[in-house]
Amino acid sequence: MLYIMRHGRTDWNVRHKLQGRTDIPLNDEGRMMAAEAGKKYADIHFDECYSSPLARAKETAEIFLKGRGVPVYTDDRLVEMGFGIYEGIENSFAIKDCPINSLFKNPEDYVTVEGGESFEQLFARTGEFIDNVVMPQVNSGKDILIVGHGAMNCSIIAKFRGTPLDKFWDGMTDNCQVVKLM
Repeated sequence: MLYIMRHGRTDWNVRHKLQGRTDIPLNDEGRMMAAEAGKKYADIHFDECYSSPLARAKETAEIFLKGRGVPVYTDDRLVEMGFGIYEGIENSFAIKDCPINSLFKNPEDYVTVEGGESFEQLFARTGEFIDNVVMPQVNSGKDILIVGHGAMNCSIIAKFRGTPLDKFWDGMTDNCQVVKLM
């Protein structure tokens, strides 16, 4: 089986700041969310966990799996989508004509911002990870958990569900929600 989970809450989530690849830690609420999710999903078996190397995802995985003896491995292909010069911007939707907003409102029309990552790049790196690392293990009977981020998780969910780009954000999950992909 394959499961995916989004990291716990951070101060930047609360402030509606774009985190992207900026390494923002969990806040106390995020840590509590991860611990509560660990209890809520305690009956789901995991053999291994793969996490983004960013602190908010890695710490979520470690808290969530505490005491279960499940190894947590990080992989750079699981970092969040890069938002370039707009990382750290607060309340972008309040800024009229902010170019990063099309990423969220009309992903099919998104033009990569300066220093940012395109959907093609995101899909390529996450797809490679799924095809080369995860699927061989799932096909051998292992139960795998991926702990990541909003856009990065949506790219993996879209791969499994065949979601068109204009529905990309339909895969968005709540913080610390576990979703079974297969």
